[in-house]
Amino acid sequence: MQARQLEVFCMLMRCGTVTGAAAMLNISQPALSQILLHAEDQLGFKLFDRVRGRLVPTQEANELYPEAERIFAELGALRRRTIDMRHGRTGLVRLAASAPPSMSIVPKALTAFREAHPDIVVRSLVAPIANILDMLRSGDVLLGVAMNDMPHHDIDVETVGHAELVCLLPERHRLAEQDELGFADLAEETLISYRVDTLPGRLLAGALEAEGGIYAPAVEIDLSITALPFVREGIGVAVVDGLLPWSQFSGIVQRPFRPSIRVPIAILTSKERPLSGSHALMRDCLRRAAHALEPGGS
Repeated sequence: MQARQLEVFCMLMRCGTVTGAAAMLNISQPALSQILLHAEDQLGFKLFDRVRGRLVPTQEANELYPEAERIFAELGALRRRTIDMRHGRTGLVRLAASAPPSMSIVPKALTAFREAHPDIVVRSLVAPIANILDMLRSGDVLLGVAMNDMPHHDIDVETVGHAELVCLLPERHRLAEQDELGFADLAEETLISYRVDTLPGRLLAGALEAEGGIYAPAVEIDLSITALPFVREGIGVAVVDGLLPWSQFSGIVQRPFRPSIRVPIAILTSKERPLSGSHALMRDCLRRAAHALEPGGS
């Protein structure tokens, strides 16, 4: 299957219609249909059946699609890389971080990196851990920063720091008078916190179970920043990572949470793609920035 045929196949699987796929690829519908016919001729089997005006993937298409999508993503990464090279951005550093590190560790690392290497372009993306892993595997980025140090067979995971969980309260909340808060203090409050299938959620569930309770947030979140408007509106109190600069946001107060629960901060790299010199330098800056956030760090 040729690259253009692969592109058409993947877009048809995503969109489900010739009209939608053609619009996404910016080609005419007849041209797209012709490319699909040629692909099916070369493969020797059909990829789609027409059912009531829609394209329905065949069993063969469904079996091919996961691998085709992976190759399609790698082709996209290669295309972007060649564009960067054409524009002279061969020193480009590409990294992706989840939201809390992107608002705390990455800015400090970028400041240090730019002071030493002002001519190197940095492309910084914000993404959840699943997307960061996908981008590392496709080569879209070479560095990832996430609050998760779970092992992966094809990813090097280096734990470089930890973030303590904290409690966020609306201004003038009755609990704001206390120096620190625990599960017992929040028993009568509407709890805003992580889903139990996230790493922070599992850590919280284990800590509360040790106290004889059951972890069941009334409002579940994936990213700590999403708790901010809920707390401001007085919906409840939140237990989230302390990595974000919460003191910069109005309408809330932050208090230490006890027992102390620490979430790992990790730098992720692909085992299949060695780092360039500029990426290795950025990794060093990320390490130092993460270490500076630790108690006693500098």
